[in-house]
Amino acid sequence: MSPLVESRQRAILLIEQLSQEKLPAVIQLLELLAEPVQKSSTSDEENRLLAIIQRRLPEEQQLRLNDLRHRCEWSQLTESEHAELIKFEDRVEELRVNRLASLIELAKLKDVDLMTLNQEISSSKESSRAA
Repeated sequence: MSPLVESRQRAILLIEQLSQEKLPAVIQLLELLAEPVQKSSTSDEENRLLAIIQRRLPEEQQLRLNDLRHRCEWSQLTESEHAELIKFEDRVEELRVNRLASLIELAKLKDVDLMTLNQEISSSKESSRAA
């Protein structure tokens, strides 16, 4: 069996194992991957994608999320705090999906593989923190 056929079968198997909640995000990602690469004014597009890739929760919200996660581990959340934690986790998951989709799109624009691009972005972020 060819590597391409094996890869496709593996992808289908993984998709079949997904929960119904995750299917829309995966479909959106697959549609994005199936789009042809367009080589036009990429600097504006790259900047737009980088902005999405670098999005994080505001510091105050991240601190609150960390607190809720910690307290959840010790079963110390009220019902309203648990609902708040779920909303935070949903938002974080949304940020991750958007980040991954933008990473994939940017990798296509720059004609580099996803792992290389992710390493470049991670290392540039680390060097900017050190400054």
